[in-house]
Amino acid sequence: MHMNKEQVMAFLPHRDPFLFIDSVKEVTLPEGLSGEAPFAPQQLVGGKTVCTFRVDDKVKILEGHFPGNPILPGVVQVEMMAQAGSFLAQYALPKGATLDVALLSVDSARFRKPVIPPMDLEITTTLTKVRGPIWVFECQIHSKGDLISQTTCMASIKS
Repeated sequence: MHMNKEQVMAFLPHRDPFLFIDSVKEVTLPEGLSGEAPFAPQQLVGGKTVCTFRVDDKVKILEGHFPGNPILPGVVQVEMMAQAGSFLAQYALPKGATLDVALLSVDSARFRKPVIPPMDLEITTTLTKVRGPIWVFECQIHSKGDLISQTTCMASIKS
């Protein structure tokens, strides 16, 4: 499943300058999952998303972090990973429902290389646990095959 920027904006409630997904390359449902959505959230454990974001000089937050030496903040990278995980939720929401998502916690965040313009990022998430409205994702950001950052995100996802 591929989504362009307009489709991303139709699904996520975020807007510039705090929208950090340019496209969704794929959403992979867990093996053996069949039938028609919506699925129970627990059925989606093992599902994966792959999204993209281009970091260039036009990214507004880079104007202040840092002038003359732009580096994408780690907190933005975490937000980017959380946003990417949200796309799996479309398979649990009733048709026409609006996404209601809130980041609850971040564990074991690691920032291995700086993100500077120009960089094309690939954000991957895997849903590892669901308890009620609480979803847990293992997340990574890569650029040109290199691991840039990773974390575990916990979010409340409801319709």
